[in-house]
Amino acid sequence: MTIVVTGGAGFIGSNLVKAFNDNGYDDILVVDNLSSGNKFLNLVDCEIKDYIDKNDFLALLKSNQLSRIEAIFHQGACSDTMQHDGRYMMKNNYEYTVQLFEYAQSLKIPFLYASSAAVYGGSTQFFENRTIEKPLNVYGYSKFLFDQMLRRKITEGLKAPVVGFRYFNVYGDREQHKGRMASVAYHHFNQFQQEGQVKLFGRYAGYSAGCQMRDFVSVEDVVQVNLHFLDTSLLQSGVYNCGTGVAQTFNDVALTAVNTLREHQGLPALSLSQAVDAGVIHYVDFPDALKGKYQSYTQADLTNLRHAGYQKKFYSVQEGVARYLKRLLM
Repeated sequence: MTIVVTGGAGFIGSNLVKAFNDNGYDDILVVDNLSSGNKFLNLVDCEIKDYIDKNDFLALLKSNQLSRIEAIFHQGACSDTMQHDGRYMMKNNYEYTVQLFEYAQSLKIPFLYASSAAVYGGSTQFFENRTIEKPLNVYGYSKFLFDQMLRRKITEGLKAPVVGFRYFNVYGDREQHKGRMASVAYHHFNQFQQEGQVKLFGRYAGYSAGCQMRDFVSVEDVVQVNLHFLDTSLLQSGVYNCGTGVAQTFNDVALTAVNTLREHQGLPALSLSQAVDAGVIHYVDFPDALKGKYQSYTQADLTNLRHAGYQKKFYSVQEGVARYLKRLLM
């Protein structure tokens, strides 16, 4: 039986494919859009059954030409929070997801999809409840709207399990194609290598320079959460936060990156104040384009995820970012 991974050449999707391979499974159909051709590099060390372009895949669904599918992991989406074309975003993220959901229901197979912590927007609380979901951009709204549809469908009764994962700030392997949308850890790696310093936003919205806080989660952990829910004996339909449950500052990410790379150079670790004084961590003015659209604090409430049986410990920034950057240095 085949597992479909949409966005399978992308960041989280390709990490899922590699994890399936590591577990001895290669009957995988990757669906993606390789207009950005360098994404293929994410699959070079992976074994898959076949690749289908996203538009061709939708045509095959509509004509019912696919068979023997075991589950769909829907990771494909436009994740650019600065994309202001609402029609494109809703068609690519919301309508596409609805089509795949309906197809999975018709086959009575599990459907696991990528939601986002962006649905919480400017909220100061982060648990899966309609009353605190306040997206700040059309990307967040596209994810929010499908989550809402799923809640209605659960009430009406599903034919097969459906699980959404609200990813917080994910970083890790196979994100090099994402450009400016890559994680701050990846940008810090490149900045330090090229300029000998890393850059962070300065003071904003009551937060001191570099002290805005996010729930930074390693893609290694994200993959483990997805695999946990593939077991249909454990799979409980609903929307779940996927983060560490601990907010850490951007300073934490920057300092971990700096000290990991300094260690590689045979140099001693620095404290935050030492790194700032030395100009190794450099603060820039907060950009006007992000004002009013930026989450200065996120922290996943993992209550529902833990109740669903996922009990593994998540990597901290200091652990996960160091592991990631050491692999980039290989």
